[in-house]
Amino acid sequence: LSSQEARTAYRRILSESARKLNAQGSQLGNCIEKARPYYEARRLAKEAQQETQKAALRYERAVSMHNAAREMVFVAEQGVMADKNRLDPTWQEMLNHATCKVNEAEEERLRSEREHQRVTQLCQQAEAKVQTLQKSLKRVIVKSKPYFELKAQFNQILEEHKAKVTALERSVTQAKTRYSVALRNLEQISEQIHARRLQRLILRRSSPVGAETSPQHSGTEVGGTGGTRLGTECPSTDTLSVLSLQTIASDLQKFDSVEHLLGLSDATSLNNDELEERERRRG
Repeated sequence: LSSQEARTAYRRILSESARKLNAQGSQLGNCIEKARPYYEARRLAKEAQQETQKAALRYERAVSMHNAAREMVFVAEQGVMADKNRLDPTWQEMLNHATCKVNEAEEERLRSEREHQRVTQLCQQAEAKVQTLQKSLKRVIVKSKPYFELKAQFNQILEEHKAKVTALERSVTQAKTRYSVALRNLEQISEQIHARRLQRLILRRSSPVGAETSPQHSGTEVGGTGGTRLGTECPSTDTLSVLSLQTIASDLQKFDSVEHLLGLSDATSLNNDELEERERRRG
């Protein structure tokens, strides 16, 4: 059940309750309006009784705070008397603080006592008014009883649905808050991932620089003995890489035959002939 559905159900029940109460009121006549002051007095008396209970709790709490503050003063006075030969600032500060608490608690106790007396008097007056109206309006109260009983039933049902709507709206608010927090966390995680990817990309682009310079200083020789150095003759690595890739790509697109290589000697015989020629020249 969503909050929108709960609100719709609440409005539907409210409309049906008003329609049924209107029909009930049409049947009973004007006795409802004559008995209404009695039910209004009962409502006010109930509210006054609740206020009296709250005031009594506040007064009891104030009395407890006052007693606790007085005990604190007693403890502080005992500490000051025990160290009368030397004035301890800690005990003196505690005594001053406890004295202030006693004064505040005393003011709160007197204030809550006066408030309790006031609401108690109002409650007694409301109860007396209810008793007076009950005696004077007894006949119309009995006659209009079905209407107010039906009204009480509908009020209870509406209060229950209203509590459901409030609970669902509170849940929706909490869910939205959790969604916002989760969304912010996801944004932070996404930013961290992008930052790490950017860092890896920078490192990857900068790492081949050292690897490209090493072949230029190696000065490798071709051949087993007395080969020529290619360190100064070979092109740069980047150019060579580009040319090699282009050559390979071009070769892959050509389907040449290798039958014309069958009549030639292998690489070993070519190397042996070259070595014999070199030895003959040295001799």
